[in-house]
Amino acid sequence: VQLEESAGGVVQTGGSLRLSCTASGRRFSTNPMAWFRQAPGKEREFVAAITWRGDSTSYADSVKGRFAISRDSAKNRVYLQMDSLKPEDTAVYYCAAQPAYTGSDHLSGPVPETEYEFWGQGTQVTVSS
Repeated sequence: VQLEESAGGVVQTGGSLRLSCTASGRRFSTNPMAWFRQAPGKEREFVAAITWRGDSTSYADSVKGRFAISRDSAKNRVYLQMDSLKPEDTAVYYCAAQPAYTGSDHLSGPVPETEYEFWGQGTQVTVSS
């Protein structure tokens, strides 16, 4: 079972970038998914989550209105669209999955990383000022 993030990159302040995460080894259509990030010298933090049905999402306050999480279960893929990027968004971004058929049916806030069983290796996103 593997989760693989797409390549990140360097983008200017105010720019946009879309990350994708592809699951291999088994289908992840029934697994709640999320994105986390870790900036240099800081702990890993929650960014966004989506239910396995894809009908509810939640975001960290710092990215609300700028980032959007979505999924394409047919492609075994989850996305993170990042707009209006800021230098403080610079971090390694990780894709994560909970066990199948778990998680809340309605997301209202951050989901602890301890609830996620599968993790990608991470991809670097750098926002230049």
